[in-house]
Amino acid sequence: MKTGHLIAIEEFCLSHNIEISFISSLQETGLIEIEIIKETAFIDEEQLHLLEKFIRLYFELDINLEGIETVTHLLQRVVSMQDEIISLKNRLRLYED
Repeated sequence: MKTGHLIAIEEFCLSHNIEISFISSLQETGLIEIEIIKETAFIDEEQLHLLEKFIRLYFELDINLEGIETVTHLLQRVVSMQDEIISLKNRLRLYED
């Protein structure tokens, strides 16, 4: 994990009114990475957008952890396919000109 600015998970959970166990569950499933420094858990600020997305999926849309894993995997595949389409379109333009 890149070590940019680290945010203490305990503080994050207090400010977002969520349980630390939820963050631990996300880490156990491999959805986020947690760094332990001097027995304190931290998350890199680069992962905050992912963490906040997972919180919305879980609490607002009532999607369980397995569902979050599935949604994340499918979204990654869509992005990968979009990148491939762009690449193929660029290659096709070479032959059209």
